Amino acid sequence: MTMPTLLRAVCAALFATACALPAHADSASSVASSAGSASSGSISDSIGASSDSSSGDRRVAAGAYRVIDIAQAPAKADTTRMTLRAVAAGPTREFYLDVPNRALAKRGIKHGELVQVNERVYGYEFAHADDGRPFFLALQDAWYRELGSKQVAI
Repeated sequence: MTMPTLLRAVCAALFATACALPAHADSASSVASSAGSASSGSISDSIGASSDSSSGDRRVAAGAYRVIDIAQAPAKADTTRMTLRAVAAGPTREFYLDVPNRALAKRGIKHGELVQVNERVYGYEFAHADDGRPFFLALQDAWYRELGSKQVAI
């Protein structure tokens, strides 16, 4: 094989690879995006003060919480709103958590069940208290924005 023929073959291979990349990148990003959106949300969209709470504070203390109410989230399709009350002694801490139904598809949450809240650098992890398996991540808004899929031109 001569040098110009080899060069043409390499260029053709590179061109074919470049044409195939956008299709693979697009499908990979849509899978990652849909998987991430099913099990995570921003703190501002997911956590709120319950009607019994005196402040609109979105901060949550780590610890065990009992599910005291479960309902369809108002004005949010395919979303469950659960009201959680701290189990620890002291002033009553309550808040609501809006979770996409897809995040609860594998294992739902029942009234009276305990949920473990763990504070993480990125936000809060909500897990089933009996086995420690997380079912939802409430991410700080800046972290959540960074996870958004962005189209990249090659």
